[in-house]
Amino acid sequence: MRHPIAVVALLVAARHAFEGRPQNGPLPDPSPVGRERVEVRAGMGLVGDRYFNHPAHRDAAVTVFAAESLDELARALDLPAPPDPLRTRRNITLRGYPVDSIRRGTVFSLDSGDGPVRFMAHRPAHPCAWMDVTVAPGAFTGLRRHGGLRCEPLDDGVLSVGPAVLELLDDVPVPGRSARPQRRGSSPG
Repeated sequence: MRHPIAVVALLVAARHAFEGRPQNGPLPDPSPVGRERVEVRAGMGLVGDRYFNHPAHRDAAVTVFAAESLDELARALDLPAPPDPLRTRRNITLRGYPVDSIRRGTVFSLDSGDGPVRFMAHRPAHPCAWMDVTVAPGAFTGLRRHGGLRCEPLDDGVLSVGPAVLELLDDVPVPGRSARPQRRGSSPG
């Protein structure tokens, strides 16, 4: 099923800015910087991101998040406006599809105009106590069950901010699942 959506924010964070306890504050200059375009690499993540090609995070290298979760959080916390999605430190923020409803093991694609990039959904991205510091007081609790989805990229490609299409591909076999993810332009075997 194809769903028209929008990519509203893209984040590549070169380092992990949140160590220790939230009450002690983040490391200097933790402000995330959004990107207009990101490069995705199969089995590795987003080029330049702190989790790129990190063995412990290969099946969770990219986090996809729904902007609507911040809309709901703003209503629940009586905030004047929804928080900036970059403050969640999620890599890809979408508007127009309930990301948290995508089941574990589902393959889906995102196409923002440069061709589809497939991802496999692996597990929820649970919020942490840092959300109360970086997003808004109460965000840690308010984003429970709405923190996004940790995913593994299955293709090389490019994603851009703007109109896009999300397609659920449950019935599409994942080439090389027992081996390595398929790189765009390469042939299996």
